[in-house]
Amino acid sequence: MRHAVSRPRIRALAVGLTLAAATLLPAGSAGATDQYEWAALGDSFTAGVFVGDPQPPLGDPSQDGCARTSASYPSLVAQELAASPPGKSVQMTNVACSSAVIANVAKVKQTPISPVEIPADGWPAVDTQIKRAGLDSETDVVTVAIGGNSIPFGDIFPKCLEQGALDGSCRDYFTNPPAGVESIQQRLTRVRGEYIEMLAAVHKAAPNAKVLAVGYPTIMPTDATDCDRGSLTELGETTHADVDWLREGVLKPLNKTIKQAASFFGDRYVDIASSSEGHDVCQPEGTKWIEGICGDAADYWPTTFPGTDVDCGPIGKHATMIHPNAAGHANTAVEVERAVRIALHHH
Repeated sequence: MRHAVSRPRIRALAVGLTLAAATLLPAGSAGATDQYEWAALGDSFTAGVFVGDPQPPLGDPSQDGCARTSASYPSLVAQELAASPPGKSVQMTNVACSSAVIANVAKVKQTPISPVEIPADGWPAVDTQIKRAGLDSETDVVTVAIGGNSIPFGDIFPKCLEQGALDGSCRDYFTNPPAGVESIQQRLTRVRGEYIEMLAAVHKAAPNAKVLAVGYPTIMPTDATDCDRGSLTELGETTHADVDWLREGVLKPLNKTIKQAASFFGDRYVDIASSSEGHDVCQPEGTKWIEGICGDAADYWPTTFPGTDVDCGPIGKHATMIHPNAAGHANTAVEVERAVRIALHHH
């Protein structure tokens, strides 16, 4: 079992401004022959949401509601590649967006939902990630980490909270759902088809790129009794039986689905779950790499979250909504950096 990452990547927590220019260059800057082009696509587990400084900075009119940050794993990897280039410098373009579903990569515009500095009229829709990243024949590497919002976990987990408060079972609910509700198997089958279609579009847009499909970290503990039932800094009222089901019946199969879809194209799957075992949401502070419903976050991140009744203010926490913290992103950065370097070496 690996422990909290303490390598120099943690330096990235204090270097948001330096990296911002490299991360947010317009898509038209891609394609220079004296550098590699890497595009990072994904959802909130890639964007960073509350870890590090917002990119663009708070108050910047170019804020788009996608909640990208300076300590997200693409930012950390970009720093390491800049410090030790793999033959040539690497230009990273990060278009990950919190709440993105698979269709937002190539087919459908997205309306972001960041709770920070929301415009009076709400966040305007942003274009597909393929278009925003400017993928083309000169793109060398694409990392994509997405799928959780297409299951969607944001639909399944609230049902687990609801059923837990009633001593019911979300496992039973989603295994044999009522009419009009997709079963978990139907959801996984649908996600597999959507993921394959998405990867086909990525390969078409960037025909010469190495594509890396990044999995999700370990979120649930191997032993559900590690969870303090009722704790908002963990999984709230979710029963231990449902914690087991979320691990074995939802998250592991989701990673397996992503891996299988990637193998269809010969793309590399980047395993994050193995290296993050033992650092799940139900571990104590300092050990966990996933914050709970409520958790520690930068001061700009709110204590409540729009569209929910979550209020973490009374316990002195922020509405982290089960996302990786700085140590979690640092661990993912280790795995993704290795995969990017290998991809560029064989490019």
